[in-house]
Amino acid sequence: MSRTELETYLAEMLNIKQYRDYCPNGLQVEGRAEISTIVTGVTASLALLEAAVKVGADAILVHHGYFWRGEDARVVATKHARLKLLLTHDINLFAYHLPLDGHPEVGNNAQLAEQLNLLQTGRFGEDNLGWLGKVGSADIKTAGDLAQLIARQLGREPTVIGDPAQRLGQIAWCTGAAQNLLGDAIAAGANVYISGEISEPTVHLAREAGVTYIAAGHHATERYGVQALGCHLAEHFGVQHHFIDIANPV
Repeated sequence: MSRTELETYLAEMLNIKQYRDYCPNGLQVEGRAEISTIVTGVTASLALLEAAVKVGADAILVHHGYFWRGEDARVVATKHARLKLLLTHDINLFAYHLPLDGHPEVGNNAQLAEQLNLLQTGRFGEDNLGWLGKVGSADIKTAGDLAQLIARQLGREPTVIGDPAQRLGQIAWCTGAAQNLLGDAIAAGANVYISGEISEPTVHLAREAGVTYIAAGHHATERYGVQALGCHLAEHFGVQHHFIDIANPV
């Protein structure tokens, strides 16, 4: 497929115009015009770019790309190294931040729900990025049970704030750095909130509201959306797809 065809398809599929984001969504670095091999990964780190070069990628598709609001605009140091590698090898870089969080099928929240057997019943927060629901397994009855399931499925022990014995009611979740949505989750009636990160003031808010907060890891909760998107593109366009997971404990 052509670069333009892929850019247009993803813009429509992910509805990028819907979101007020902190970075440009779509093609961030232009490479060769024809694409037959796509690499997906969470973040466009130098390690991911180098791995993509080794498998002959024509395009790299990530959740965390470049050109964030407020960052230093100069092309120096790590930014220079990353851009030089992409331009030298004529590789396209596509990045989708909030649009990939929110997509109802291949989005990060949707894919985390699939990993944890969570059944969505609603949404909350700005741009409806937060999801509400319940656990789909009768064996998962408490916040502690849910935390153990998360550890098994994501391969990482989560940080749990609150009572592990708390019975599950309405569950809220939003992947990545979504600790700022805790207040919205509480207002929506959740008694358990799952996200990637947690901050110092969020601990106190969760405790005082009686809500169990499960911080399951920013990287760990956002591995699945971009991977699902790559699989979708491979099936739809017949391109090769390689998901490359660059380990990140955070």
